[in-house]
Amino acid sequence: MRRVLFCSLLVLSAVHLRLSAQPGGVVAFTNVTVLPMDANRVLRNHTVIVTKDRITAVGPSASTPAPAGATRIDGQGRFLLPGLAEMHGHIPAPPQSAQFIDDVLYLYVAAGITTVRGMQGAPGQLALKDMAARGDAVTPNLYLAGPGFTGKSAPTPDVAEALVRAQKAEGWDLLKILPGVPRPAYDAMAKTAKQVDIPFAGHVPADVGVPHALEMGQQTIDHLDQYAEHLDGRNRRVDAAGVQDLVARTKQAGAVVVPTLFVWETLQGPVTRESRVGLPELRYLPRAMVEQWTRSLDNRLKSPEYKPDQAALYIDNRVQIMRALYKGGVTILLGSDAPQQFNVPGFSNLHEMKLMADAGMSTFDILRSGTASVGAHFKAYDTFGAVAVGQRADLLLVEGNPLESLDHLTKRAGVMIRGRWLPGADIQKRLDEIAVRSAKP
Repeated sequence: MRRVLFCSLLVLSAVHLRLSAQPGGVVAFTNVTVLPMDANRVLRNHTVIVTKDRITAVGPSASTPAPAGATRIDGQGRFLLPGLAEMHGHIPAPPQSAQFIDDVLYLYVAAGITTVRGMQGAPGQLALKDMAARGDAVTPNLYLAGPGFTGKSAPTPDVAEALVRAQKAEGWDLLKILPGVPRPAYDAMAKTAKQVDIPFAGHVPADVGVPHALEMGQQTIDHLDQYAEHLDGRNRRVDAAGVQDLVARTKQAGAVVVPTLFVWETLQGPVTRESRVGLPELRYLPRAMVEQWTRSLDNRLKSPEYKPDQAALYIDNRVQIMRALYKGGVTILLGSDAPQQFNVPGFSNLHEMKLMADAGMSTFDILRSGTASVGAHFKAYDTFGAVAVGQRADLLLVEGNPLESLDHLTKRAGVMIRGRWLPGADIQKRLDEIAVRSAKP
């Protein structure tokens, strides 16, 4: 059954390739304003040339002519920046339908997300990653964690060690840590991961705690997991000295944080029903899924255990910790945990970015957290995340300057993924098809 579903996915993706220019030729973005993201600078009236899947020239339009026969894309009045990343995303897998898997992958790209770190491995995903790398489908570049380490899948040191070695041999890019892993098993996982050279990331089990996870070399801590809990931040205001201690530990360990602020507000904060169920991008997900999310939110908000003041305190503590980590020089990477409750793939990143701004991050640093910083994180795999010669040609062309307003990221003139150009009109046509399909019972 899984084989049938995955083969169906290949067929669907092949059909959708016909909506866009195939990679392999030469494309020139002319007279465009470039946000290279290697520094906080703007390059006006430039030409960017792409050959196959690489950027091969970036220079002033007056001295950088488009090659003969190149496909020209008019950049006048537009802004070109690297494609964005989703550093805590999920790739659906069987038994979900091949159509839904294909639609989710397209939603990421349609919103300008050209790289996804998938944080829950499942059958078929490694083949999908290879297909993406070959450019055989309209899908983000994928870096994938294997099936999660939990208290059930890794209950003992011996089992944890064996699971690390198996996932390394299978070809996963990293290990995904979930809550519930006992500390002895976690330690065995971490030591073995170091031996076989595979990073581990994700949650911090309560039995482990943030200080020990940092000591053991956890590469990224997602959701700010256990930071507030370490400081009793569910019950009281976190103290500044305790926060600074965690900031110093995180910085010294060289660990990275993927905050996922928006989804944590949905799951544990004092949100209103209206702030979530009215999101227009929900039309791109199956109606049954949205209805299930709505019931879940309604149940949480009606539960006698839900205390708005306590929820507000917890979320505010998380924001204070996030602000301190940023000011302390800890690397922050963009991630939203999509598809998750009311987080539509690709579209949820803008909500995340706005909360990052509320937490004190500059607009440039927010954009960098989804571009150049991600490229630096994955530098051992490929060269991407900036508009510069030699970089993978993952690009986002928008009608306004995102440095002036993050909302301009939604004004997409088109997306380029590994040198394949997707015009905005073609993207909207496919989105409309997804919306019609998703509205069906």
